[in-house]
Amino acid sequence: MEHTWFYWALASAFFAALTAIFAKAGLQGIDSDFATFIRTLVIIAALAAFLSYAGKWQGVGSFTAKNWTFLVLSGLATGASWLAYFKALQMGEASKVAPVDKFSIVLVALFAVVFLKERPSSQEWLGIALIAGGVLTLALKR
Repeated sequence: MEHTWFYWALASAFFAALTAIFAKAGLQGIDSDFATFIRTLVIIAALAAFLSYAGKWQGVGSFTAKNWTFLVLSGLATGASWLAYFKALQMGEASKVAPVDKFSIVLVALFAVVFLKERPSSQEWLGIALIAGGVLTLALKR
């Protein structure tokens, strides 16, 4: 059970890859911002169905001000990320946009050190540096 997070992370990577392919195919001839809105409606419906099926609805009255603050900030950041990602996919090739989008991995590591006081190991920093190098290689290859 200790490493089950890894399997969820792999599932996330798999579905994120499908997201890039499906989004690129679905964005042709339509506004990327409106497409993001439609995608969001689909996500809301799917999550509502999942929460209902799993019996995971809960009252929001137990949420603290901190819960609300960071959930709202996360939602705003997610929306901004999706808008930028869909615009990039509409304008560029999915095989180039998706890896550059994954520069977020490097930023997450840096933000986690600064804001969450996490301390990645030397091996983890090496992996983060390799990802950054890969993104730079893709970005500089024009």
